[in-house]
Amino acid sequence: MPQEIPGTPSIDLLGEQIARVLAEPTTGHGLARTLRAAAKEVELSRHHRATQRAYPNGPEAQPTKVQIGGGSHQLDGFFNIDLVPPADFLWDVREGIPLPDNTVELLFNEHFLEHIDYPRSAKGFAREAFRVLGAGGQIITGVPDAAHVLSRYPAAPAAADEMIEHWYSKRDCQGDINTYLDLINYVFRDQDDDPTYTPHLWAYDFEKLAQLFTEAGFATVEPWTFDSSLANPKREWASVYVIATK
Repeated sequence: MPQEIPGTPSIDLLGEQIARVLAEPTTGHGLARTLRAAAKEVELSRHHRATQRAYPNGPEAQPTKVQIGGGSHQLDGFFNIDLVPPADFLWDVREGIPLPDNTVELLFNEHFLEHIDYPRSAKGFAREAFRVLGAGGQIITGVPDAAHVLSRYPAAPAAADEMIEHWYSKRDCQGDINTYLDLINYVFRDQDDDPTYTPHLWAYDFEKLAQLFTEAGFATVEPWTFDSSLANPKREWASVYVIATK
């Protein structure tokens, strides 16, 4: 369970210092890029610390169905935990899942896992999921399918059109996808210097997801048949979903 950490230094001053350096016209591209990423983490930390102070023992509710990192795709009947609004509980799950042991029946997350660092946060998340789930509890996880992307390489740029339409049609990066390898790089390590998007930090296929959850202690990991009543219909294309049972 989460607990307030006594003596934790405020990072508000750091955020102010970063903002000042970013405002200086002499700050170079490399430093500015790194500082923008740090500034984003500072802002996310504010949400996390505010919740930690307000609810030092975790949420008052005892949810049995939980969604992690759903963003604007909120699920009715699920307790939604995310780092940014809207969510029922603002929390950084890289620091653990703020729920008691053996209390959850179903955990759901999609297009979340690729945005946290591997191995520390990804493996930590799998272990935490195992901890909070009760006997027979399940976690459903969906991610962009690396196998789908790689199976088409090498390919002419025209072969990427469908993927661009599904995943990048609302982005301003299309002019930088000049070869199919560029598209692979975006899928594996989307590093756009854009505050609207969160970088991809690791790629997954079925085999990797099965290994991740098996290592965490889950008894079985199987393919999950896409269900649009639960998952976001926009995520179905070229994604891989698994269901792991404790």
